Amino acid sequence: MSPPQCMPFPTNTSSSTHKFYISTDILDIMAPDQQTQPTWAELLGSNEWKGLIDPLDLSLRKLILSCGDMSQATYDAFIRDPNSKYCGYGRYGRKSFFHKVFLPCASDYQLISFLYATASIDDDFFDDAIVRPRCPAVPLQRQSNWIGYVAVTTDEVSKANGRRDIYVAWRGTVRPIELEVDLHTKLVPATPLMSGSRRNDNYHGGHKEDAAKVMEGWLTIYTSSNPDSPFPKTSAQTQVLSAITKLMEVYKHENVSLIFTGHSLGGVLAALSAFNVVETGVVADHVRVGAFVFGCPKLGNKVFCDKLKALQNLRILHVRNVLDLVPNFPVTVPGYEPYAGIELQINSNDSPFLKASLSPWDWHNLQGMLHVVAGWNGKGGKFELKVKRSLALVNKSSNFLKDKYQVPESWWVEKNKGMVLDKDGDWVEAKPFQED
Repeated sequence: MSPPQCMPFPTNTSSSTHKFYISTDILDIMAPDQQTQPTWAELLGSNEWKGLIDPLDLSLRKLILSCGDMSQATYDAFIRDPNSKYCGYGRYGRKSFFHKVFLPCASDYQLISFLYATASIDDDFFDDAIVRPRCPAVPLQRQSNWIGYVAVTTDEVSKANGRRDIYVAWRGTVRPIELEVDLHTKLVPATPLMSGSRRNDNYHGGHKEDAAKVMEGWLTIYTSSNPDSPFPKTSAQTQVLSAITKLMEVYKHENVSLIFTGHSLGGVLAALSAFNVVETGVVADHVRVGAFVFGCPKLGNKVFCDKLKALQNLRILHVRNVLDLVPNFPVTVPGYEPYAGIELQINSNDSPFLKASLSPWDWHNLQGMLHVVAGWNGKGGKFELKVKRSLALVNKSSNFLKDKYQVPESWWVEKNKGMVLDKDGDWVEAKPFQED
């Protein structure tokens, strides 16, 4: 099966009209009265998506789906089988990554670097038997895993669009040890996310209770390093800041924009890393930065969220299923601000293609959300697919699609779970990243 062909779709930039490449898998049914297209800056939230969310603008709908597909790729490529000697790795190398995960317009992107994060546990929050990693080479209290990637649009696409787009995609929670760290809900100062020159703003009048704070678990995964890691020894924070700094230097003579994306924990990491990049001045104030997050939990307290809102070149769009419980997390801990950006609220119950599921995991499923985005026509509007998107994707990691469509449950699996026949006639597990 070959990746879908890409075709140009016209959008306006701030100065002229360029081609915005999209997949024929998401070709639109253009409304006859839709005469103008939002600028790229507007699609990234320069006007906080006013007039674009309800009704949902077609170009914005496509961009959300594109970001969702990039987020999904972080799940599809992750080796999670605890019996695998490569658990915690990404399965595919950089050269073929986007083609192996069947990303629409795979040839339009160049994968620059992979990201790895460390989940660190310093207490006995859970019994060891629950969280003990099944990868024997990894210490119990500190575990590093593949968690995302940094990519850019190719020279050809960047020239056609009139800009270079940098994408940072983050994976959600998969490993048990990550889940435990997720449950560390204490609010802690957000100073590691801010530059030295601005950290004094972290306290107002010197009162510690007025500090900008984020959840301890989120900050731990983003900022922890692991000297024993089989991957980079540095933190995910260091990796992403280093990658973006280098790319901004490489493309300093081009018009550049940044897009961060992720689902669940990945949405949190997308929001925090976008904040970190902008707040510390890694990108200049004129560089447009957008974060598109899905099912994102709460980030921190009001002081932190106010600081996030105050960054003029960064805006976050949160796609949230109103049935989803995860964005309410943590529920019982005081001090959290329920803010993860401008919300696009959807309701999976409105889709005639989905089961009336009572499972919170279906409500939180990324592919389920993307399906609803493809047909969402506002609260009270009739569900009608406005872009061409395969229904089978809904069941990629769930059984959310109605049985009458006869799509297998959780059908995305690696052939033979990655086992290959070697030259000696033995079945062995294929090494990841072989091409790199």
